[in-house]
Amino acid sequence: VSVIVSGQSRDKQSKRRSSIHQQLADAGARFIPVDIAGSSVAALKDQFRGFDTIINCMGFVAGAGTQIKITRAVLEAGVKLYLPWQFGVNYDVVGKGSGQPVWDEQYDVRTLLREQNVTEWVIVSTGIFTSFLFEPAFDVVNLAKKTINALGGWEMQVTVTSPADIGRLTTEIYLHQPRITNEVVFVAGETTSYAKLAETVERVTQQTFTRGVLTLPDLQEQLRLHPHDPMLRYRVAFARGDGMWWPMSDTWNAQHHLPTQDIAAWLKTHQ
Repeated sequence: VSVIVSGQSRDKQSKRRSSIHQQLADAGARFIPVDIAGSSVAALKDQFRGFDTIINCMGFVAGAGTQIKITRAVLEAGVKLYLPWQFGVNYDVVGKGSGQPVWDEQYDVRTLLREQNVTEWVIVSTGIFTSFLFEPAFDVVNLAKKTINALGGWEMQVTVTSPADIGRLTTEIYLHQPRITNEVVFVAGETTSYAKLAETVERVTQQTFTRGVLTLPDLQEQLRLHPHDPMLRYRVAFARGDGMWWPMSDTWNAQHHLPTQDIAAWLKTHQ
């Protein structure tokens, strides 16, 4: 197993800055320092050539255009199997024009993969990270202020999965026999309504939270006044609801009887 990491992952004494990196190195992982954001498609193609499988864990941190660039490099390198960074919502349903530019790019990644037949691919759709529900800037659950806001309405639903489960399930999907190829695979830790989320939070914390609803028209008006606010863009998308959730019974982990961490279990370890 080889892992691409930032060139800044070592200090001036060439020691690994991350204890996790050191643990992985001790287990046999090989680290390759690469500046993904600053590299061209051609440079990345040279890095990727020779690998049978690439699993993209880059996320959106490297900026706009990065996911398309990585995908083009993978395809040009002739990699046999690619698992792109698609650990999120159902971009096929969301489509383009959602108001989230990074989501438009995710849709374009799917289009690129489907337009070719050399590299096999697997997309793992996970919903949002469980922790994002509790991110104060997202303004759904604020544990410090004891507030809960429903995006769009209390019966609107959202699918979440913890990063630990995403890693574990992605590995299970990658290793599964018979092989899974050229499919979108849906997983989840839990799919819940905002009403049920509020009940879960109050039950686990044994505290009363102030509840509110952020309606789609109100959020759209806020976004009109602040069009470049990324969190407002997210709230608008989730208030629409399309592509933000899927039934637990439809998930690969449920169908294969693989337990996952639900919201209550996550909250008990993060209060």
